[in-house]
Amino acid sequence: MSATLATPAPRMHWGLLLAASATLMITMGARQTTGLFVAPIHQETGIGIAAISFALAIGQFTWGAVQPVFGAVADKRGSTGVLVLGAVLLSLGLALTPHLTSPWGLMFTLGVLTAAGAGAGSFSILIGATAQQLAPEKRSFAAGFINAGGSLGQFVFAPLVQAVIAFAGWASAMYTLAVASLLAIPLAFPLRKKAVATTGATTATAIGDISLKQQIAIALRDRSYWMLHLGFFTCGVHIAFLVTHLPGEVALCGLPASVSAVALMLIGLFNVAGSLIAGALGQRVRMKWILAVMYASRAVMIALYLVSPPTPLTFYIFAAALGFTWLATVPPTAGLVGKLFGPRYLGTLFGLTLLSHQVGGFFGAWLGGLALERFGDYTWMWYADMVLALIAAVANLPIRETSPKAVPEAA
Repeated sequence: MSATLATPAPRMHWGLLLAASATLMITMGARQTTGLFVAPIHQETGIGIAAISFALAIGQFTWGAVQPVFGAVADKRGSTGVLVLGAVLLSLGLALTPHLTSPWGLMFTLGVLTAAGAGAGSFSILIGATAQQLAPEKRSFAAGFINAGGSLGQFVFAPLVQAVIAFAGWASAMYTLAVASLLAIPLAFPLRKKAVATTGATTATAIGDISLKQQIAIALRDRSYWMLHLGFFTCGVHIAFLVTHLPGEVALCGLPASVSAVALMLIGLFNVAGSLIAGALGQRVRMKWILAVMYASRAVMIALYLVSPPTPLTFYIFAAALGFTWLATVPPTAGLVGKLFGPRYLGTLFGLTLLSHQVGGFFGAWLGGLALERFGDYTWMWYADMVLALIAAVANLPIRETSPKAVPEAA
């Protein structure tokens, strides 16, 4: 009886999940298509590829750095204000980019404003806001469902952005994204309710007895938590390198820009399936095994890509296969953080793992540009990606995790 009263109604669950998923669709859709702007900005402004890559690398780091900060604010005061602020910052940064076309200007707009805005409406805040209002057994699926929204954003936004760039120029595409970003504001209000207890009074009391500072100290002494950071760092290198430089790789192969847009679209489409499957499997299979398999499979995919002919079909198959694991690492990583430490400060603790993800993202975006200018192609970055993928796969194996069947309410 008490469990029934403590758990929100299924309709409320879907309202929360749909609002969070749609918000991530907008913020990730705007953020994950920035690679399509690299060549147009370079051609029109004369700014070097490495300088543009560095601005986007700053954005990768900023996006991760703000998430534990915004996550802590959302954990304490609610997520609505954070999400509204994020939408405004994201829109402002995109709208200003065509007017600040210098290396420093791009670092401010793409590196700081847009990245901070997207970070305020990203995984840690959205998953943290919903996890506190869901029963433990629903959290893994919820993380996958929300994450699928971000992938759907890439699927929807990539071809639209490329079409606007082709017909009206990159500045018009930036303005279009700026307007679209404001649609996230009304979606913040279904997430405004504070957390409710989902596992009984005892659990709620236990969670309430620990402060945020104490929880962070406990997490930082946990080896399993650091292994999640290491895996996520590698994931950040992969994703930032590809989202920033896949259009450049396509161009080096003598293929049109439309191939880049379709490839990014396929990554987003297949990651919808990957995220949903990863979230569902996390309720039945140990999440560390899911992560280990995902990371190891990336090394295999990259190796197969490197020995394949540089045709549009190769890029499409590679994008679809890689897309299945693209950000599908988020649900099991968030699920493991929730299992280890509970949902109370999930926004903060998961935000810290995303910071590690984006430190990797900084190096993925920046070193890709340096590799191109130094060697004329991305070969050494592909090799580095394979090595890092194998390291991440091994790092997830010793993570402390009980079987989901043995401890159904571990969180």
